[in-house]
Amino acid sequence: MNFLSTLWSLVLVTTTTTTTTTTLASPTPSSMDVRSHLEARAGQSLEASSPAVSYTNTLIEQRADPHIYKHTDGLYYFTASVPAYDQVILRRAETIEGLRDAPETVVYERTATEGPGSGYIWAPEIHHIDGKWYIYVAFEQGQRGSWAIRPVVLEGTGDNPLEATWENKGVIDTGMDDFSLDMTYFEVNGVRYLSWAQADASFGSGTGLFIAKMVNPWTLELPSVGISYPTLAWERVGHNVNEGAYAIVRNGKVFLSYSASATDHNYCVGLLTADETADLTDPNVWSKAQAPVFESYEPTENWGPGHNSFTKSEDGLSDVFVYHSRGYKDIVGDPLNNPDRRTRVQRLYWKADGTPDFGIPVAEGKTPVKLAAAGGHLANNGDGEPIVVSMGASLGQTLFRVNEPGLAGEGSVSLESGNLPGHFISNQDGRAVLVSASDSDAFKAAASFEQVAGLAGQGVSFKSGDLYLSAGSCGVKFIEAPTEEGATFTEE
Repeated sequence: MNFLSTLWSLVLVTTTTTTTTTTLASPTPSSMDVRSHLEARAGQSLEASSPAVSYTNTLIEQRADPHIYKHTDGLYYFTASVPAYDQVILRRAETIEGLRDAPETVVYERTATEGPGSGYIWAPEIHHIDGKWYIYVAFEQGQRGSWAIRPVVLEGTGDNPLEATWENKGVIDTGMDDFSLDMTYFEVNGVRYLSWAQADASFGSGTGLFIAKMVNPWTLELPSVGISYPTLAWERVGHNVNEGAYAIVRNGKVFLSYSASATDHNYCVGLLTADETADLTDPNVWSKAQAPVFESYEPTENWGPGHNSFTKSEDGLSDVFVYHSRGYKDIVGDPLNNPDRRTRVQRLYWKADGTPDFGIPVAEGKTPVKLAAAGGHLANNGDGEPIVVSMGASLGQTLFRVNEPGLAGEGSVSLESGNLPGHFISNQDGRAVLVSASDSDAFKAAASFEQVAGLAGQGVSFKSGDLYLSAGSCGVKFIEAPTEEGATFTEE
């Protein structure tokens, strides 16, 4: 990336979150060591940076607890809870976007109207193990409302799970005959595990996260062990909950996300971490994030995000975060009976220390991107504040949606803030400033640009009339004769 050879004498950035304000100053790298300096700050080779992904939210309406599995055939398989909690459904498509309108096949349907088998069907996950398909799902063993929920596995034979022959292998024995659900499968260093949410009388009310090694896809190596309980205040709002776990293995670590609290706007995502080489059935190897890593965010109108899974982008280069949320905060009645949790997707980023950066639930529409510049990423510090280049801003501050067409119409683009929707980068007398949208022609002109090929021979550049958006030691400005490197941005 030759645009990174630009000499940066000082990067002084103020980053603002809802709770703290931090001033970050970067030491001065020489022009000869700028690459190694930036690679060290990024925690990975710059050449390994993956390109931007583009999806449109909401992906699928009224589908909660979503699971998207990318198989070795290159196809994506989708399953989720349906509002009536009475079916296991599957979709498949060549792309994640294609799942939106893909036909839906019912592979299991509740047939009893009362008594055993007439209850809830919750949170299916599909996996391919040893040549067969397996769906892990929670079935209510009694009549709906009995809360005799247990994990069940369905085995499918056939290349295409939508056309497979399915057999109910029955309830998985967890060693505890009590409320349990949300079973998930993952493999680490050749060892197969199942993890799930489990009521544990020794803890008290609510559910904790349990784990066990697999003997086969429907049998656990017992005893199972509890690795997390809802002990923190944000895990105990409405109900005491740890549930909906899902694993992603990266950078020598196992990251196990989970969801906490009641399924209203208090629902949120937590994170457990363990070394990849550890005995994952030892509770002591797991550490818990002391605050939610993903939660409701009013500016983007996302409430109660959670019960996530992870998948890979179409090119295989980026991790994709799949979750549900609602588009409004207040719910009438029991949240469980509200049908409006919807499936959403966005890129999962990674911090310099190798841990996942979930950011914020992004707004409806096209997913935003990060705009990499020489010295960091473009970032905003709030309404009316100058755009800066930062290595330390929060992920939300560095997200921008490239709207096309822009506010000025066809042939233009506008750069909308990811964490402050309705705010745009604007040319304010040559300064790049984040400004709240208005209907005036002057605003639309100042916040609309021509997107052209990057002046440095890669990436993109943005023109405001004869001026180029440019990042340099004097800040982010619109100038007539920028350096090629300063006026080149890479979408991530």
